[in-house]
Amino acid sequence: MANKEDIFKRVISHAKEYGYIFQSSEIYDGLSAVYDYGQNGVELKNNIREYWWRAMVQLNDNIVGIDAAIFMHPTTWKASGHVDAFNDPLIDNKDSKKRYRADVLVEDHVAKIEAKIDKEVTKAAKRFGDTFDKQQFLATNTRVLGYREKADAILKRLGKSLEKEDLADVKALIEELEIACPLSGSKNWTDVKQFNLMFGTKLGSTAESAMDLYLRPETAQGIFVNFLNVQKTGRMKIPFGIAQTGKAFRNEIVARQFIFRMREFEQMEMQYFIKPGTQKEWYEAWKEKRMKWHLSLGMGEENYRFHDHEKLAHYADAAADIEFKFPFGFKELEGIHSRTDFDLANHEKYSSKKLQYFDPEENKSYVPYVLETSIGLDRMFLAVFSNALQEEELENNTTRTVLKLPAVLAPNKAAVLPLVKKDGLPEIAQKIVDDLKWHFNVAYDEKDAVGRRYRRQDAVGTPFCITVDHQTVEDDTVTIRHRDTMQQERVAISEVKGVIEKAVAMKEWLKGI
Repeated sequence: MANKEDIFKRVISHAKEYGYIFQSSEIYDGLSAVYDYGQNGVELKNNIREYWWRAMVQLNDNIVGIDAAIFMHPTTWKASGHVDAFNDPLIDNKDSKKRYRADVLVEDHVAKIEAKIDKEVTKAAKRFGDTFDKQQFLATNTRVLGYREKADAILKRLGKSLEKEDLADVKALIEELEIACPLSGSKNWTDVKQFNLMFGTKLGSTAESAMDLYLRPETAQGIFVNFLNVQKTGRMKIPFGIAQTGKAFRNEIVARQFIFRMREFEQMEMQYFIKPGTQKEWYEAWKEKRMKWHLSLGMGEENYRFHDHEKLAHYADAAADIEFKFPFGFKELEGIHSRTDFDLANHEKYSSKKLQYFDPEENKSYVPYVLETSIGLDRMFLAVFSNALQEEELENNTTRTVLKLPAVLAPNKAAVLPLVKKDGLPEIAQKIVDDLKWHFNVAYDEKDAVGRRYRRQDAVGTPFCITVDHQTVEDDTVTIRHRDTMQQERVAISEVKGVIEKAVAMKEWLKGI
């Protein structure tokens, strides 16, 4: 079985080979941790965004969307705490001269301990066969419990040290765990220092009059400063939400793991404004709602887990991540945070404008509390793409590479293939394309033997192949081949749209939430 590193390398090379993701400015040797989405990547990305937007905005009567500017008045970032507290703890290795995030070094060490637990589970499953009870094994095996206790203790200490900004203890922890530089193997570390992640820029025509600005490090603040605009113009009653998708920018010193951590990325966020005192119920409700959304895509319940934060931001009273099993282990995919009234109260203070809601039932005004759900679109893309990429052994001793994307998200829903380039078959195929393209993205492919074309469409993730052959000329039927099962069925041309629609319609998939 391929190791995690090989699997991840395969994901990266497949993404390039099939037009999903390219290195930015590649002809100039690229720009570190910046990527471009290719012709298939942009479609998959758009479909993920729409799947989120439909579930969040269209299906909720009390949630609306906005699109706020990337540039914001600089005081915004003072009020939000980003100017003073938006830092990463960094550590340099004196021998390799490489810089790392101190917390990530510790988390990677913990991931190795968790990998040992996985190994024990795999060994035991092999030993006990069908009688194996995974939950009982995890709860009772002494070796597993020892590993779990060790991992939890490390994360707890890291969380407490970061919360108290005790950077000396973070370094001490790295030294005690004997964590080495991944590049050189050296354990010769500098002290841990904080580094602000915001990109600075200027607004103005001359150097003297230019105003210092920042590229936004998150989209949420555009929602908070527009709270009253939306509430009044939409006549919104609490509880209500404001959703937004858009670019954000962070000067990640240790950007890595492909599109998992980038300097320019896209977020999908929703801020839910609630009555103070109701945040616990809403926190639990949104955790459940968001997990249901993820599970509706059918990517395997075992690939998700909740992780409660050890280290809470100073304004939060609860926070959890939905983690996904990426090729490099379980990592954060989405955050659900109970932010209390920190955001609106701070903007009220810094702007001297009242940001309150008048509650007609209570007959009083108050600053609402906020419940946030925030997911990285690029991370979601990587979760979907890496989970979908599979190598399958076939009965005839051959293998096929197949990208089993959820059909609702696939860039092209179908490819139309004339069996040969003559006898009027291309013309019939082209007519089918012309009819279907009003409803779905459809590809036309006539190059190579039909078997090779099937393989190509499997690798690019197309759920259906529609083959036009000589029988089509006689009875107006075509062969539909299903990507995941490779099963083929004969259907009338007039029924093709219905077959595809049933499998790819967002309505069918979102019913699960």
